[in-house]
Amino acid sequence: MKALNPHNMMLICFPKSLMIRIYLVLSSFFLIISAAFLLLSPSALDSSVINPCTSHKCLHMVETGYKTKAMLDDVKLSNQSYQHAQKSKRPNFLNDMEKGMRIGMLNMDREDFSQWSVFGELIPISFKKVSNNLKWEDLFPRYLNEEEEKEIQSRPKMPMQDFNKFEYMDMVVVKIPCKHPKEGWQRDVFRLQLHLVAAELVVKRGRGRTKVVVESKCKPMVEVFRCDDLVKEEGEWWYYKPDVNRLKQKISLPFGTCDIDLPLWEKGINKVHELNPESKLTKREAYATVLHSSEAYVCGAITLAQSLLKTRTNRHLILLIDTSISVSKRRALAAAGWTIRIIERISNPRSRNDTYNRYNYTKLRLWQLTDYHKIIFIDCDMIVLRNLDHLFSFPQMSAASNSESRFNSGIMVIEPSNCTFMHFMQSINEITSYNGGDQGFLNEIFVYWHRFPKKVNFFKQFVSNSNAEETVNNQLFAADPPKLYTIHYFGRKPWLCYRDYDCNWDVPYFRMYASDVANRRWWNVHDAMDDSLQKQCELTDWRKEELKQDREAAKRAGFADNHWLINITDPRSFD
Repeated sequence: MKALNPHNMMLICFPKSLMIRIYLVLSSFFLIISAAFLLLSPSALDSSVINPCTSHKCLHMVETGYKTKAMLDDVKLSNQSYQHAQKSKRPNFLNDMEKGMRIGMLNMDREDFSQWSVFGELIPISFKKVSNNLKWEDLFPRYLNEEEEKEIQSRPKMPMQDFNKFEYMDMVVVKIPCKHPKEGWQRDVFRLQLHLVAAELVVKRGRGRTKVVVESKCKPMVEVFRCDDLVKEEGEWWYYKPDVNRLKQKISLPFGTCDIDLPLWEKGINKVHELNPESKLTKREAYATVLHSSEAYVCGAITLAQSLLKTRTNRHLILLIDTSISVSKRRALAAAGWTIRIIERISNPRSRNDTYNRYNYTKLRLWQLTDYHKIIFIDCDMIVLRNLDHLFSFPQMSAASNSESRFNSGIMVIEPSNCTFMHFMQSINEITSYNGGDQGFLNEIFVYWHRFPKKVNFFKQFVSNSNAEETVNNQLFAADPPKLYTIHYFGRKPWLCYRDYDCNWDVPYFRMYASDVANRRWWNVHDAMDDSLQKQCELTDWRKEELKQDREAAKRAGFADNHWLINITDPRSFD
């Protein structure tokens, strides 16, 4: 007899119809099991895996009996998001913290923080992400119609959630992306948003002095989380105990520089963002400027001090100088009102020897004035026409716009700090200044700054070279009582000209800075000074010769304004 294999035996033992039924049952069983595994797998819980789409192509999807919502630029967190994702190693400094905390998790949806649960309750924070179409230059426009005379300008807004729906938190943990070393990595709108959302959580939902833990490959923005509040740094983790009052002021100010922090047009708007009005009694504040490497600006510093005192300020006047300033000049500077402190210069590592900007990083020494809470720095080539004391109510970095998304360092509100100064020194070889000086350097450190109106730092320049611009600016320069708070003298400085007219008229590439009206305004301050102080503004023989050559060159060029024809009566020309 032929041997039967198991398959033949089954065919003999079971009818064909029965075999078909068995196969159908088994197939159905395996299909059900397979479907169950798919639904329970991590990928099945991710709508982008089930039906990948961009936020521009789909808003709503319905898949396998549940609804997945893909909001435009909206970041949503869920319990599943940190149950199945990649684990993130928590920093060791957490081991020293108390248990039972309420911990807000911000921008952490791709990480597994289940191991953090030993410290308390984890609270996923949902927030609407700022649009990818919003660029840094939209937040910090080059030009702003400050008086709003013609139209209401459209201003970008930072999307913020209603954080009041969350319970109070003891700690906020946030992951902040870093695009370093990509050019312009600091000016990342999403990076800024995460800093401000974290700050708002601390202010609105914080309990006591709420802790902030940042995970980032780059140092968090010093404009929001100050190095003075840094408790520990471990790898890519940064642990802060921020000053809540400072953060409260920071988030209360306009977002970007599309709005002015201190509206000065005549609409009855004079809101000042105070940290705490009662705390002003215990705070030390001062105006400061810097002289180094040359005595060419001594006369400017003396006139600046005298103009400040005329505004009846009660703040200290601090002058940082190096040893290039002679003893006789120091006495005159002290007589003008300055309290003098001797410093060592800081060289610019990217400048060549004997260039004008060789030691212009010396201005960074201002951050070492730690016996003061606030400093308003003012350049020596400026005069003050109205009291500026209210500017002390604003935080670092507050300044007027210069160009593009950058501020002008002629007037700055700063907060002295040794650790901020050390941050400067650690970054000095890495940062490239766009203008080769301290202004470009500081703009790479403080990319998020607060905008003062141009009347606080009004440039003596005529960009459009139009009659209308000349008329408006000269009216402002002459206004009495003054409408401007300061005048910033670009080009040739008034004390380096004869008082008879603005010598910028005689130099082709300086003519855009020429204004006889502004020149007279500076000399009015000079003439009100004591004779002993006026003597510090004498001209050197070398400068007199240079002025003579400039006048002769203007005559040869045949400048139609004919300033080169004006008879010089300045007594200094005869000394």
